[in-house]
Amino acid sequence: MVVLPDERVPIARLLRFLEQGERVAHDCARAQATLASEAGGDSRMSRFLLGQARQEAYHAVAFQGAIAWLAPRHLGICPLLEPLERYRLLLESALRRGDFAETLLAEQIILEGLGEAILKRIEAGLVKRNAPFGRLRRILLHQEEAHHGFGCRALERALARGETSQGASRVRASEYLVLADAMVTTLADLFDDLQEDASAWASDARAYLPAWLTS
Repeated sequence: MVVLPDERVPIARLLRFLEQGERVAHDCARAQATLASEAGGDSRMSRFLLGQARQEAYHAVAFQGAIAWLAPRHLGICPLLEPLERYRLLLESALRRGDFAETLLAEQIILEGLGEAILKRIEAGLVKRNAPFGRLRRILLHQEEAHHGFGCRALERALARGETSQGASRVRASEYLVLADAMVTTLADLFDDLQEDASAWASDARAYLPAWLTS
């Protein structure tokens, strides 16, 4: 793999953010599975969410391994990126209230969409650098796409059943989107360090949101 010495730390820092995001997603998916089960919902939904939690845990370990190879000093325990930590606290509040629709919006749609945008930009860079483990990377990206798609479909069903509304969802999403934008601003500098188009990535991150959410 052709990674220049000055690229190792920026890539590792991007992966560190993804690892932390996967751990937030893991905890959320497990809690969502419990909410879905307690509400007497579709057992398939609970199984999907438990499967997502297992996959998120695996992804976090995979990112740890990549960080260890690229820049070992970035592997240790460190605080979450501040906007991500605030995002986690907001998401945990929704979980405690049992607001399943809000958790779908915050985790599977906004956070997973942001992570998917990062992964696709990183993947494009890794392909240019002849990176190994292409099949493994594709599996990981496919799983993230599945999580995001699940959230979009589940929220649409909640809207159709009247469990929430587009107006209410837009109001609840506003705080999450402010924090997501703060993450984009922070991570854009790392893309610049890698000679990657940070503005295109920021645009990609918004493209994963339903049109009605930002209209």
